[in-house]
Amino acid sequence: MAKPEKHVFICTQNRPLGHPRPACGQKNCGEVADEFFWHLQQRQLFDKVRVTTAGCLGPCGEGPSVLVYPEGVMYGGVRKEDVAVIFDEHLENDQPVDRLRVPAEFWG
Repeated sequence: MAKPEKHVFICTQNRPLGHPRPACGQKNCGEVADEFFWHLQQRQLFDKVRVTTAGCLGPCGEGPSVLVYPEGVMYGGVRKEDVAVIFDEHLENDQPVDRLRVPAEFWG
């Protein structure tokens, strides 16, 4: 297996009803993850991009959250329709999608 150039983490965290913090699982993160896997398959980028579902990535109120390494770019409010843009601009052309980035304050 080749070492990927980019690694995408998609939050799929769920929390019980009534929990004080929101969760990406309540914001259609499953369909976002499915769309990432679909694009990975369609584009045949297995040697360049790795996609992994994950637990909480931090900005729960900004979800669904997606984190791309090695750059450490955190996206928030990602919808199924945004995934193609993330592939086109960031994963294939190294240009992060500014309109989807969480505020810089997230990283402290």
